[in-house]
Amino acid sequence: MPDPVRTAAVRAVLILSLTIIQAMVAFLSTLTGSWLAFPMVLSSVASTVAATWSVLDVWITRQVWNQRNGVVSMPSSSARRLRRERRRARRAARTGQREGARIGRRSADRGLSRA
Repeated sequence: MPDPVRTAAVRAVLILSLTIIQAMVAFLSTLTGSWLAFPMVLSSVASTVAATWSVLDVWITRQVWNQRNGVVSMPSSSARRLRRERRRARRAARTGQREGARIGRRSADRGLSRA
């Protein structure tokens, strides 16, 4: 994950966790009938808007990164399989060339007489 996207994701996680904690405090203070219930509910609504915005920020940052820098993709299993087959074919071709060169050298050596 690129650095700007990672930064936005960390920020979003922190905001989301604080929003959940704030909503829990609002809920519990509402159950107890505390004076803190109304301000906490209002701030929880504001935090929910901020959390939604932070999640959208991660998505937008990721899209912008992909547009500017290209998509960094992982090879699929089929691509790996094709690459492996090509590698095997190249190795077999190189081995065949080496064997052909050895056979040519052997026959050349036998043709000479050693006296």
